[in-house]
Amino acid sequence: MSKRPTYAQLRAEVLKRYPDGVTPAGINIDDIVQLKLQNTYSTHLDIAREMAGVMREDMAAYDADHGKFTQSLGCWSGYHAHQMIKSVKRMRGTAKGTYVYLSGWMVAGLRNRFGHQPDQSMHEKTAVVDLIEEIYVSLRQADEVALNDLFRELKSAKEKGAPADVIETIVQRIDTFESHVVPIIADIDAGFGNEHATYLLAKEMIKAGACCIQIENQVSDAKQCGHQDGKVTVPREDFIEKLRACRLAFEELGVDDGVIVARTDSLGAGLTQKIPVSQQPGDLASEYIKWLDTEDITPANPLKDGDVALQKDGKLVKPVRLPNGLYKFREGTGADRVVEDCISSLTIGGADLLWIETDTPNVDIIAGMVNRIKEVVPNAKLTYNNSPSFNWTLNLRKQVRADWLAAGKISEGEYPEAELMSARFDETDLGQEADARLQRFQYDISDRAGVFHNLITLPTFHMTAFAMDELSKGYFGENKMAAYVQTIQRREIRNGVSAVKHQHEVGSDLGDTFKEMVAGERALKAGGVHNTMNQFENVA
Repeated sequence: MSKRPTYAQLRAEVLKRYPDGVTPAGINIDDIVQLKLQNTYSTHLDIAREMAGVMREDMAAYDADHGKFTQSLGCWSGYHAHQMIKSVKRMRGTAKGTYVYLSGWMVAGLRNRFGHQPDQSMHEKTAVVDLIEEIYVSLRQADEVALNDLFRELKSAKEKGAPADVIETIVQRIDTFESHVVPIIADIDAGFGNEHATYLLAKEMIKAGACCIQIENQVSDAKQCGHQDGKVTVPREDFIEKLRACRLAFEELGVDDGVIVARTDSLGAGLTQKIPVSQQPGDLASEYIKWLDTEDITPANPLKDGDVALQKDGKLVKPVRLPNGLYKFREGTGADRVVEDCISSLTIGGADLLWIETDTPNVDIIAGMVNRIKEVVPNAKLTYNNSPSFNWTLNLRKQVRADWLAAGKISEGEYPEAELMSARFDETDLGQEADARLQRFQYDISDRAGVFHNLITLPTFHMTAFAMDELSKGYFGENKMAAYVQTIQRREIRNGVSAVKHQHEVGSDLGDTFKEMVAGERALKAGGVHNTMNQFENVA
């Protein structure tokens, strides 16, 4: 994050106002300094501005070294994001290179007033803004709790007369504290309406803290999950207008480095809602129209009232139109349309990153498309959805099997494809090779396919379902309290998960500190000797 004033600088500034070390109301200036430092950001728009800069720096680092890709997990609450960042910081000592992904799927499925809805933009769009706001409130509170712990340590050291070097070390830790606030890549679906609606929603998302907006080229009122059938794309001019709407929202709010991810669903989308008007050969419209499935007009297939006709290759043809009025693309043209989508989004739409929604996690397929894009835009970069919609075990085992068959390493009868999910293959050579490729997948796709950011869209959805299933089976079954202790609490303690002290995690000590600031010895505190959270001190 940007350079904050140091503890000494802030203390000197406050001391100028209150030379006696206390305010007329009797507030100690050290308490003022603490609160100023704990308030790591003034507004969430400040977060958007700064995090955009963080993403730009990360993108430049990736351009220089493809090993420096970034990652995120999709979070459907502030608490999920809070725990994710705390875990990364505990493991790595830093959260750099870690983002939060805000999934429209999970807002639809879990975070809207209409209930559990499919990913079809059926939820109220303000729910997306609310979740961005919630995530940053939670991450900022993580800052407050962590800094409060440091200031309590500092106060205790001073009261015990600790040597100057001990005091300086604690102050140094305060001055170099790394915020839990990280960039959010926020899903705006297909824009929730026309280009003006997209602009208005983008503004609200940015004001809530989003430095990066991901938008897809589907029809807004017919939007489908990227891994479902029935996807309908819009002409490229329409999509470019929505990219510009997002850019104008960033510019208006002073988020000059705001990042736009242009997602194309064309690989799996075989339909379009309208035929754009071509003004000249080779323009965006004609490049979109050329992929339409058409029929020759013949005496047996004449042009009838209500039909649409196109001039194509010197003759009049009929585009294939379904009963619902949608037009079909030719089979097998998805990859070509993806390449053209991506090039136009980058070169004309001003997008910064690409997202290609695929139906399988195959590095070769994605790299093949990306290499074609890079022939025109050499520094093209992607975010990639390591989606739970993929059966990863089955896909990777199929890929290994196909490679080994082609190399003559196994025969057709070995590792029957219909049985590849069987647990009996887990410890076999094929199962272990598939798992090894799975572990390498993000490295491979980042190196070979230009993937700057790897994300999993729905991990916390599945994690919550799995964890509740595990706990419920044991608790409501035979194991009772042993299920909770063995499944959760004991593992929390031994893994150093701070949430085992749940009162502290939600700010109980933070509240005690503030009570001391305003009430001194009169403060009624929760953290006394009878607080049961003390049972979790000094556990290994």
